[in-house]
Amino acid sequence: MSLLGYIAAAVGFYVFIYYTFLRRTRCKSLVKLYGKTAIVTGSNTGIGKATALALAKRGARVILACRSRGRADAAVYDIRRESGNQQVLFMALDLSSLQSVRDFVQTFLKTEPRLDFLINNAGVTGEGRTREGFGLEFGVNHLGHFLLTLLLLDRLKQCAPSRIVTLASIAHYGGHIDFSLLDQTKDVVTQRKLLKRFWDYSTSKLCNMLFTRELANRLEGTNVSCFSVHPGLVRTKLTRTMSGLLAAVLSKLFFLEPEEGAQTTLHCVLQEGLEPFSGRYFSNCTLAQGSAKSRDDALAKKLWEVSERLVGI
Repeated sequence: MSLLGYIAAAVGFYVFIYYTFLRRTRCKSLVKLYGKTAIVTGSNTGIGKATALALAKRGARVILACRSRGRADAAVYDIRRESGNQQVLFMALDLSSLQSVRDFVQTFLKTEPRLDFLINNAGVTGEGRTREGFGLEFGVNHLGHFLLTLLLLDRLKQCAPSRIVTLASIAHYGGHIDFSLLDQTKDVVTQRKLLKRFWDYSTSKLCNMLFTRELANRLEGTNVSCFSVHPGLVRTKLTRTMSGLLAAVLSKLFFLEPEEGAQTTLHCVLQEGLEPFSGRYFSNCTLAQGSAKSRDDALAKKLWEVSERLVGI
């Protein structure tokens, strides 16, 4: 094959990948949010910051629930400047500490009369333990958001119709929950398992999916809806540390900008008529089908009951 042929094949392959996996649909809703309040966790950077900015531009009062005051204050400044909306505030929240979650909720409920949208956006990858000794990814990505949501449910019900959106991932297909291991080690993946970081992350995302499913069952009749979303393959801190021309080209070709990654979250927050799909999974602003495990109602109920015990509810 000639050089021209290789180039044509490469272009054809990229076009196929782009139109099959990478092309993103944008949120089409024009709804304004004056008088509405939203909490966005992990909103000092990335998808969370892009989500908070989009909500602020629509007139919402937006609470940036973040761990780092320095980075959050910078994000508040950026979002206020770009949106022209001064109702963008920082409240300290460290999802790796269940006590911090409780303190955040106590502060929020004392100072804010409304909550219309809770966006469980924050997520971590990497080894380590939470303040209570849980595996970092399971503890932050699932347990922290689980407790946060439960403690805010009454306010969400009072302000209904309201919505809860939790960032999951297509990586949930690789997740597996070992409850016996969780009891022994406070983690869901054994330390000896190969590719532990991938399995930890995948399992935490499976937990997000199952949590959303069981939450929808428990919220039936309350006019509070909940959804899990896959944001797409988004350029993150990890990809930004890649060096070299090839890495830069690959990142540009195959990774989304945070603003693009926020579109499915915004769709589930803003699009009218989604209430019948509460508990479901969305990708690319479209209803999608998760793995068989993520649709297992018995597994979702068991995870809920175990999680209640672990967070002390």
